[in-house]
Amino acid sequence: MAAICLITLGNVLVRYLTDISFAFTEEVSVFLLVFLTFVGSAKAFLDGNQMAVTYFIDRLGWRWKRRWLLFGLACSALMMGLLLWFGTRMAWDDYDMEVTTPGLGWQQWIYTIWLPILSLVILARIAQGFLFVLRSK
Repeated sequence: MAAICLITLGNVLVRYLTDISFAFTEEVSVFLLVFLTFVGSAKAFLDGNQMAVTYFIDRLGWRWKRRWLLFGLACSALMMGLLLWFGTRMAWDDYDMEVTTPGLGWQQWIYTIWLPILSLVILARIAQGFLFVLRSK
C-alpha cells in the first residue's frame, strides 16, 4: 500500500511541478491494488473474515448453519474456479498474442498471470474453510 501511495504521490508532484505526467504509474498502481485485493481475500478466507451476511444464519441451529456455510463456500469456490479458468485463458491469450501494456509497453501477461495464480491461492483457502466447517461439531 505504501508503494502505491509513493508512486501516485510522485506522479502528482511531478505533474504539478513540471507539467509532465508519468502515465505509466496508473498501470503499476492498478496492478498493485488488484494484487493486494487478492492477497487480502486469501487471508480473509483463511481467517473466516470474508464478507458474509450472517444475520439470519447466526439464528439457525448448527446443522442448518453448517449447511449454509458450506453452500456459501461452494459458491465462492465456483466463482474462484471460473476466475481461475478464464484468467488462465486471458493470460495465455496475452502471452500468445504478445499484447503489450499501453503505458510501459511491457508484456501484458506479466500482469494477467497473477489473476489465475492468486485465484488458485484463494481456492486453497476456501478448501481449508471447507475442511474446518466439516470437522467442526
